[in-house]
Amino acid sequence: MLREKIHFKILFLFLLLFIIVFLNTNSINASSTSNIRLVVNNNDITSFASPIIENDRTLVPVRFIAEEIGATVYWDGVNRTVTIKKDGKSILLFIDSYLISYNNNQSHMISDVAPKIINDRTYVPVRLISNIFGIGVSWNNETRTVSINTDEQSLITSFYDVEFISHTSGDIISGKTMIDIKIGDKLNERTNEIKLILLDKGSKKGFVVSKTENPNGILEYIPKVEDNGEKVLVVVLYDKYGKFIGGDVITINIDVKPVVILNGLDTTKLVTDTIYLKPSINFLATQVRYEIINYKNGKTITVTEQDPFGNYAFVPTMELNGVCAIKVIAYDGNGHAYESKIKYITVLVNRQLSLKGISEGKSITKAVTLSVARNFDVIETQFIVMNTKTKEQEVLMKSNQYSYEWFPSPSNQGDMEVYTIVTDTNGVSYESEHIKVIVDIDVILYLKGIGPNQVITKDTSLFIKSNVDLYNVRYVLTNTDTKTVRYLSVNMSDEDTFIYSPTTIDKGNITIHVEGYYHGYKIKSESIPLIVYLDTIYGSQAIIAKNQFLDFASKLAIDTWNEIGMSAALQTAQAILETGWGQSVPVDKYTGKLSYNLFGIKGTGSNGFVISNTWEVYNGVVYRIDDKFRAYYNVSESWEDHHYFLLNSSRYEPFTDVMYDSTLGAWAIKRAGYATDPLYPIKLIRIIKQYDLLELDKVGIQ
Repeated sequence: MLREKIHFKILFLFLLLFIIVFLNTNSINASSTSNIRLVVNNNDITSFASPIIENDRTLVPVRFIAEEIGATVYWDGVNRTVTIKKDGKSILLFIDSYLISYNNNQSHMISDVAPKIINDRTYVPVRLISNIFGIGVSWNNETRTVSINTDEQSLITSFYDVEFISHTSGDIISGKTMIDIKIGDKLNERTNEIKLILLDKGSKKGFVVSKTENPNGILEYIPKVEDNGEKVLVVVLYDKYGKFIGGDVITINIDVKPVVILNGLDTTKLVTDTIYLKPSINFLATQVRYEIINYKNGKTITVTEQDPFGNYAFVPTMELNGVCAIKVIAYDGNGHAYESKIKYITVLVNRQLSLKGISEGKSITKAVTLSVARNFDVIETQFIVMNTKTKEQEVLMKSNQYSYEWFPSPSNQGDMEVYTIVTDTNGVSYESEHIKVIVDIDVILYLKGIGPNQVITKDTSLFIKSNVDLYNVRYVLTNTDTKTVRYLSVNMSDEDTFIYSPTTIDKGNITIHVEGYYHGYKIKSESIPLIVYLDTIYGSQAIIAKNQFLDFASKLAIDTWNEIGMSAALQTAQAILETGWGQSVPVDKYTGKLSYNLFGIKGTGSNGFVISNTWEVYNGVVYRIDDKFRAYYNVSESWEDHHYFLLNSSRYEPFTDVMYDSTLGAWAIKRAGYATDPLYPIKLIRIIKQYDLLELDKVGIQ
C-alpha cells in the first residue's frame, strides 16, 4: 500500500509538469529565475524544466516532473483540463481554476495558485504537489533548489485558513440548510464577500447558491430539487477588489425531500378577518398556489402564480363560513408540484356591507365615484340617494356592477343620504348604512377624451359629461400661439361624440374647451392645453435582428454577471421582455433619435433623453402623454445604467441581496416595485426556462 501511494504521488508530479507541452496560450509574465534548480528523486532536471517564482510562490512545470515519475498525462484542449494517471489513480487539473480534484475525483482541494500556462507550459505551485501526493517537497535557499522526493511523506495542509464547520464531505443536504464556516483572523480582515457555489462533480461548473458580505455570517442555502445528486460545495472568499483570496471545498449529496408548510394560521382561533399566509418551503420554488375549500357548500378559492417568498392576504367571505380546508402548493423548476398538509380553519365572519367614495358630512362639489365594499357574493347592486327632508329617493344605478360615478345636478342641492342595496346569490337583499352628505354643486361641464399636454397626431374622439342636460353644444379651439379661435362644431347634443380632425392651421400649442347652454345660460368646461403635431411620428425600432438578440444580450449580461454578480439569466430575460427581443427600443417620436434604452428607464441618460409615450388618466379617461426616457450612446451604456439604477437605490436592496439567483431575484424585484405587472416574475422565469438561460449563470472557481 505504501508503495502504491508513493507511485500515485509520483504520478501527480508528472502531471503537473507534463501538461506544458500540450497547451498553447499566451504567455504570462513571471519572474523566471534561471538559477533555480529543480531536482526530482535526486535527478536534476533544471535544464528541461526550470521553476519560476511568481508572487512569492514557486511554480514548477508539470510535463518533465511527470516524465521522471512515470505517470501519464492527458490534455483536453476543449475543456482545458489536465489529467494525470498512474497506478489506477488520477488527478484532474483545470487551467485557471483553483479547484483541484484527486483520488479519482473523490476528493478536492482549493489551491492558492491556479494551474496556468506560462510560455506554452503548464505550471502549478510546488506545494500543490506535496499536498495531493503527500510527498516531500523542500526548498534550499542557499543553493536555490526545489527538491521533490517521492520517498518522503508529508501531511496534507490547507492552503487557506478557512473551513466548513457545519458540514463535512459526504453529508446529505435534504432541504434548506444553514452553512457555517470558520475564517482565520487575518483572512477575515481581508474578506469583503463570501459566496457559496454548488458545482457539478464532473464538469466542475455550477451556480452561486448563497452569498453574504458578513465574514462572521452564516450562509443560507436553499437547494433546488433539480440539483439532486452528488455535488461539490465550495465556499469562496473575495477581497474588496473582487479578487479571490481563499476558500474551502467539500463533496456533498443533494437529496431534497420536499417539505411545504403553510404558515400564518392559528387553527385554534376563529378566522374573522384578513389573515396573512406565507409558505415555508425547504427547496427553491418558482411559484405557489393557494387552495381554500368550504366543506359545507363546496365554495372554492384558488389563487395561482403567487410569490413563494412573500405573504398572501387571505380575505374570508361569508360563503366560506364554517370549516374550510386550506393548503399551499409549491412548484419546482421543472413544474412538479408539492403540497403542504391540509390545515382546517373555522371561518366566522359577520356580514359586512358599506358604501365607499364619500364620507359622513362631506360636501359634494363635483362628480364622485361610489363603490360597494362587501364580504359576500352579490348578483345586483343599487345606489340610492334620498333627500333628508322630503324623503324622496332616486335610484342612481341598478345593475350587476359595483361602482357608479355620481354627478349630482344643482336640483339635488341640500342634505342628502346615500346608501346601497345589494342582492345576494340567494335573492336576499341587504342595505348599507346611510351616509349623510351635503350637495353644494353648480352646473359643471367636463370635456373628456383628452388630457393636459396630450400630443394630438390624428383623429381624436371627444365627448362631454355634465350634471345637467345641455343643448347647442360646441367645441372650441384656441391657438395659443396666434390667439385665433375657431369653432370645431355647433348645435350638437350633449350625448353626441365629436371627432376632432387636426389640420395644419392647428399645428403647435392649442387649447380646446366645450360649451353648451342650460336654461339660456352658456356653460363652459375648462380649457385643456394640447399640442398638435402632424409631421412624421417615429415608432420604436429594432436594434438587431430578432434571431440574433439572445446572443447579443447574453454577452452583455455575462459581463455584468462577472463584474457585480447579478444573474445573467435574469438580466437577459428582462431585456427580452422589455424590448420584445430587441425589436421595440424607444426612439424620439419627433426626431427618430434612438435611445438604446433596453429597460424603459425614464429620465435623462448619458445622451440626454428621447420623447416617447406613457399613460395618464384625466377625467376618468386613459390617454397618452409625452414623457422623457433615458437615452444612451450605445447599448452597453444602457446595460450598465440598468444595474447602476438597481444597485444604487435603497428600494432595491432586497433584490441586490439575492441578485445572484434568477428565481430569487425575479420575485424580489417585483416586491420592490420594479414593475406593475403582477405576473412580471412569472414571465421572467418562463423565459429563462424556455430558452435555457440558466447556462449563462454557470461559474467555476476562477
